[in-house]
Amino acid sequence: MANTIKKVRKSVAPYYGAAAVWVIFALFLSLYRVRDFLLAAGLSCGVWVCLRAVCKDEVTEVEVPEPEPEPTGNPELDKMVADGQKAIAEMRRLDGAIADENISANIRRLETVCQKIFEQVKADPSRLPQIHRFMDYYLPTTLKLLNAYDRMDATGVSGENIDGTKRRVENIMDTIAAAFEKQLDSLFGADAMDISADIAVLETMLEREGLAGEKADSIDNTSGSDIDLKL
Repeated sequence: MANTIKKVRKSVAPYYGAAAVWVIFALFLSLYRVRDFLLAAGLSCGVWVCLRAVCKDEVTEVEVPEPEPEPTGNPELDKMVADGQKAIAEMRRLDGAIADENISANIRRLETVCQKIFEQVKADPSRLPQIHRFMDYYLPTTLKLLNAYDRMDATGVSGENIDGTKRRVENIMDTIAAAFEKQLDSLFGADAMDISADIAVLETMLEREGLAGEKADSIDNTSGSDIDLKL
């Protein structure tokens, strides 16, 4: 993928115009007195300001490629990272190409979820098997549908096939986004089970030691001293 940045090239015409004033004075007029220099300076400044207002800066867009990811030593993980970058790049292109705001919003939603999925798997490669079907079918099929929508939308033509296909893609986007979010949630299944087990053990130990619930309150009320405070 390549990011696009704007590069501004300022017009040189104002500087040439200001310099031309001095050349004209030097060749055809006098530059012997202070007022001659002041007049030339004033005229050159005026020419510079006028040309600066008339001659616009040249703005060009330059593509800056993103750095290639460093190999992890795990071929399967490296492939996932590379494919993930391509998918994110394509989503951003489609977001910019498709005018429909609802479709674009869902594309951005997919992009955010996908980035989080890739980050989680990269952090823990043992989760790779959990996203095989996601990477091999769900993600590329979704991009295929969005590309078809983009091509049909770009025709600017309304017809039974075009309108019907676009409508079906629009109708399924919420479902796809929800499915992607569910895929992300499933990656935390093992963590959730571990945390549940830790909580269960912690609760058992707290109860056994008398540090939970009513027993804890009882300890707080009886420990420390026999002082009875009365108001």
